[in-house]
Amino acid sequence: MNFTAGDEATYTHVLLINKPLTWTSFDVVNKLRYTISKKIGQRIKVGHAGTLDPLASGLLIICTGKMTKQIDDFTGMDKEYTGTFFLGATTSTYDSEMEPDALFSIEHIDEVLLREAVANLTGVLQQMPPVYSAIKIDGKAAYAQARKGKDVEMKSRTVEIKEFEITRIDLPEVDFRVVCSKGTYIRSLAYDFGKMLNSGAYLKALCRTKIGRFDLKDSLTVEDCVNKISSL
Repeated sequence: MNFTAGDEATYTHVLLINKPLTWTSFDVVNKLRYTISKKIGQRIKVGHAGTLDPLASGLLIICTGKMTKQIDDFTGMDKEYTGTFFLGATTSTYDSEMEPDALFSIEHIDEVLLREAVANLTGVLQQMPPVYSAIKIDGKAAYAQARKGKDVEMKSRTVEIKEFEITRIDLPEVDFRVVCSKGTYIRSLAYDFGKMLNSGAYLKALCRTKIGRFDLKDSLTVEDCVNKISSL
């Protein structure tokens, strides 16, 4: 890592960051852009490859300088996630940001039914993104319109769930690991999982562990990255 004033090549990098909870992906970008720009005495391009929701943690690829031209390549890579579904309830955001808006029975749910739901949600699927998402509708983010109480019509998209496994069952919670294609919403997968169980579900916790060949274990915290850049 080399951040010094001069040719753009000296501050062209791919940074692996472990995004903390409550931070937006743009919070991370803005923090690192400020740190690098302050270090070299000039503003540079900084972007991220693949948004993580504020209530999700894990791997975020940050590109600086000329590497921002390759953001689309990184965004198109498969992603791996681990997390927790909460069964027996749904929320309008499909995660724990909002309070449950409906409750359902889970008395009929057993391991066999859970495994069947996993099998049915593995492969190429048509998935409906959450209304509370950054997808643009008529040029405006869907979540911004939804928060104003406006009706938002979302369109389904083709995604692929390449691997889907249950790693812990402790009802009403179920832990999982998923490997999926670009554009997959794990919040939508949680909602569909609940429907498949003839119940309801929302995403309680989520961590992105891999993007293509890049692994969370090789990432830095925002604080460590800032300190490392500042000390160069």
